[in-house]
Amino acid sequence: MPLATAKMVVGAFPMAKLLYLGIRQVSKPLANRIKEAARRSEFFKTYICLPPAQLYHWAEMRAKMRLMGFNAEAVKPLNEAAAAELGAELLGEATIFIVGGGCLVLEYWRHQAYQRRKEGEQRAAWDAMRDEGGRLALALEALQAQVQAAPPRGALEELQAQMQEMRAQLCALDPPPAPQAKPTPEE
Repeated sequence: MPLATAKMVVGAFPMAKLLYLGIRQVSKPLANRIKEAARRSEFFKTYICLPPAQLYHWAEMRAKMRLMGFNAEAVKPLNEAAAAELGAELLGEATIFIVGGGCLVLEYWRHQAYQRRKEGEQRAAWDAMRDEGGRLALALEALQAQVQAAPPRGALEELQAQMQEMRAQLCALDPPPAPQAKPTPEE
């Protein structure tokens, strides 16, 4: 498979599904242990598993009867074994749901912290740029003041012309030095 095709497949794979399946696989052993504990412990079975199972059965049967057009005033409760089994299954599914929901909440908090940190960095960069802009504006004002304080260009040219005149006068007053005899190689 070419490399470009492999990248497209990885990018197209829904990561949320993979995360959900991973969480479900990790939380299944925990849910199975809770279900086993519910089946073995009389207290757990009586007070934790049976009430939600009977409530779920009652709501499910009333909804089904109303959909079929019957008036379901009294719903026969489940026997204790079936209710314990249904309660243990509900507890296991609730455990998986709570673990998955917890992962989503943690991911949301992590993302919010990342966003706050990123906004803080952007704010700091913006402040640094604003400070740098202010510093550059002050430097520009100082340079403009120096340019305005400098003599105008015409005055500089006039001074240069005067210096050349003085050099010419000095050169005219001083006689040129006498040429010295060059030694010949024969000497």
